[in-house]
Amino acid sequence: MMIPEPSPTPTMSLDPLALLVHASAPVRLTVALLLVAGTGVWLIAMLKLLQIGRLRSSERAFEHASASAEGGRDLYQAAVSHRGSPGGRIVLLMASRAASTGQERMRAVADRALVDERSRASTLMATLGSIAAASPFIGLFGTVYGIMDAFIRIGQEKSASLPVVAPAIGEALITTAIGLAAAIPAVIFYNAIDKRLSQLLDEIESSVSEWVLLLTRQPEEKAVPLTRPASHRPPPPPAGVPWRPDP
Repeated sequence: MMIPEPSPTPTMSLDPLALLVHASAPVRLTVALLLVAGTGVWLIAMLKLLQIGRLRSSERAFEHASASAEGGRDLYQAAVSHRGSPGGRIVLLMASRAASTGQERMRAVADRALVDERSRASTLMATLGSIAAASPFIGLFGTVYGIMDAFIRIGQEKSASLPVVAPAIGEALITTAIGLAAAIPAVIFYNAIDKRLSQLLDEIESSVSEWVLLLTRQPEEKAVPLTRPASHRPPPPPAGVPWRPDP
């Protein structure tokens, strides 16, 4: 008498692709949105890292060229040669107002130019932060919908067996996993990029005061005398006539 061999135990495997293929339309739409967001995270991160590297390289070149500047003319020439750097653009804007602007007004112009550079350097950072904040909640929406679908199937089949509820619960949990896969890199990249941008802008801001002094400094040979020569002084007014300043 032959003893029958025991039937092999069925093995279970996690196949996200199969779960998504058989998922409901709202879950598939949610997953598609999360995949687009996750791809956007890596694309934005690469673009921002390349941008920061380019800005830092051009700014270091400008700082090196302007280190030996002894006046506004030397600083202006360095800015013209490195007009693509943030500091060069700030100096060029300041130089356009230097002829009729004092130090306080020049500092206000520099602060405004620095705000413009900060806005330019922070492009796409809001998008990256929005993806980091919203992706887990989008995945949670897919999870909630999948669990609701599981309860509806239980009601239709009048059974809570695993073949009935497992597919819906699997669809629900896969959306949460994809949402976290999009949000975690977004948070890491956002913090890293924001720190590098802050360091670069702080370095530029620390140099603005020196640039203001160089651009507002008057050469000695062109300095305006504080008093008029004696030969050009008006004669004293006669007695009894009030004195008025010479226009």
